[in-house]
Amino acid sequence: MTISQTSFSDELYVCTQCFSSENIMQSFLGNVEAPVPDVRIITSNGLSIPAHSSVLALASTVLEKILDQQPRIAPNSEKTIPILGVPCHAIVAFLRFLYSSRYSLGRTNYNNTSSCSCSSTSGNGDDQEMEMSYDIIHLNLLALSHVYAVPQLKQRCTKALAARLTVENVIDVLQLARLCDAPDLYLKCMKLISNNFKAVEMTEAWNFMHNHDPWLELEILQFIDDTESREKRRRRKKKEQCLYRHLSEAMECLEHICTQGCTAVGPVVCCTASKKKPCSKFSTCQGLQLLIIHFATCKKKVNGGCSRCKRMWQLFKLHSSVCNQNDRCRVPLCRQFKVKMEQDKKGDSARWRLLVRKEVEVAVIQKVGRGDSSLVGSGLMGTHYRGTPV
Repeated sequence: MTISQTSFSDELYVCTQCFSSENIMQSFLGNVEAPVPDVRIITSNGLSIPAHSSVLALASTVLEKILDQQPRIAPNSEKTIPILGVPCHAIVAFLRFLYSSRYSLGRTNYNNTSSCSCSSTSGNGDDQEMEMSYDIIHLNLLALSHVYAVPQLKQRCTKALAARLTVENVIDVLQLARLCDAPDLYLKCMKLISNNFKAVEMTEAWNFMHNHDPWLELEILQFIDDTESREKRRRRKKKEQCLYRHLSEAMECLEHICTQGCTAVGPVVCCTASKKKPCSKFSTCQGLQLLIIHFATCKKKVNGGCSRCKRMWQLFKLHSSVCNQNDRCRVPLCRQFKVKMEQDKKGDSARWRLLVRKEVEVAVIQKVGRGDSSLVGSGLMGTHYRGTPV
């Protein structure tokens, strides 16, 4: 079946005038004659669509190579380009985009192709072709844009399919995105499958893929496993960062209590009980003050196996590892811990050194975030902490 120049969509031929300003003006004035087509696009149903080699070559480098490699039998003969395995409506939309950089999938766009041979077998064939789903046409357009190297159309189809992804069609779209090198669409499909795996696993498309494409199934399962692993690492890192922030805040509160005093605990020179008001971090300070009071009055102490005393002992040790005040520091046991760490040639364990380093990094980040000028010249920006190799 052949579509003549007059029966083919008028819009397709008017858009060929867009490559010349003179022709554009003539199209506004009317009485414009369409140029004689010199190429025929042949579909799987035997449909012959007239086209212009200059337009096709300008829109697609692949079509340009096909036209250059195809010899002309006679001076006025037309070249033919077979596009097989694709519905004729998708080919018409594809050609419309090559001419006008736009396409439309509505019913009215195919009124001029009612004589298509794909609908000649039955009375309802034309209606069935016109009712072809939006997603199916975009899948075919994505394949055509990839095969014939039309990146603008490929980008539009990718966005359109990504916006209409569902549990039912995600496997089909994923398979085509994988074949057509569409990484953005591929990633969105994978994320949708990962977030709705139970529902996707129940679809017919998944069962078909399970039976015929085990490598793709393995690829999906690996992606889901990697996603879960990344989420676990993210949660673990977030939990560690929260712990380091709490430790950094405890170090600040410990120094604040031992130098300025708070509501219940402070240096001997300060009358903390009657004059001090709760500080901005009173929730942490209050717990630390209770811990200090227990540490001072506990009879078991660290050697006796008191867990609260051990916790306070570790806080004192951690402070001495990051403290730079040397003899001026008022925190208890700070100098003793420094002397002990200097005498111990082996140093502390790797886990303790990591804890000290992380605590220093968090302290620096928090002070930078607050715009604290005390960072300048304080030594916190370097590897100053004791018991840790430089």
